[in-house]
Amino acid sequence: MDHRLNIFLTVAEQHSFSKTADKLYITQSAVSQAIKSLEKEYGMELLERSNKYIGLTKAGKILYYHGKEIMEQYALVDKFIEDIHTTASGALWIGASYTFGEYSLPKMMSEFKTNYPNIKPKITIKNTHRIIEQLLRRELDIGIINGRIQHPNLLIKPFALDEMVVIVPINHPLGCEKVVTTEELESETWVIRESGSGTRELTDHMFQQTGIHPKEIMEFGSPQIIKESVEVGLGISYISKGAIRKELALGTLCALNIKGFDSTQLFFYATRDTQIQTKAAELFITFLEKTHAEV
Repeated sequence: MDHRLNIFLTVAEQHSFSKTADKLYITQSAVSQAIKSLEKEYGMELLERSNKYIGLTKAGKILYYHGKEIMEQYALVDKFIEDIHTTASGALWIGASYTFGEYSLPKMMSEFKTNYPNIKPKITIKNTHRIIEQLLRRELDIGIINGRIQHPNLLIKPFALDEMVVIVPINHPLGCEKVVTTEELESETWVIRESGSGTRELTDHMFQQTGIHPKEIMEFGSPQIIKESVEVGLGISYISKGAIRKELALGTLCALNIKGFDSTQLFFYATRDTQIQTKAAELFITFLEKTHAEV
């Protein structure tokens, strides 16, 4: 590690040589020497100095931005080297879309924790678009998503099968028929997910492929709100069958298939394409691939 870079980044954040010295347990002279050495190496000033404040020059801002990334890579290297000599442990940052995260992930994590008690999962539940954003910002180790997703900087692999179904309340005129036609669904009000969710992409794809043109659409931000809205008669929806297991068992919703339309969907795990995985992440990916072929 270039300790000069660490000193520079700390000065940039503390806006003070003395505070930097205190934070890093070094002398102010050592701070000053490190900054002078970097400025000499790059041939330009990195800091704007005044009696009360230290800021960054244009060159300093560039070094700060990329220097933070470099320090993050140093931290990853330390973690990977440590992994070689120790059992898997520490934080595992997982992001999951609402459908999988709320209805399948809890049971999965219980099994995983039983096998690997020293790994500490840190889980966030958001729509697919937000999960991808966090992966690209290096805020997550692994994302679990659904929908028709591609990204040049992500490695995206399927690991689980699911089925999408049309859901209606039990008192709906269609009843609980197993199969319905597109004509029977054409005049319905649809309660669907918001743009950016994987389920919304699958719903839009279904509309396009079947030729259904909803007379009215209502958008909600989670599967739970959608299920409750359908139960009270606000409309019908298109949702993962894995998300309505409880409602089907209780008899509060009916699940219908669309005649002639393949409603099979896949869940995917996603990682950054160039990322070396920690031991914890590798174990979790292996766990996904071996134990969860169906949601």
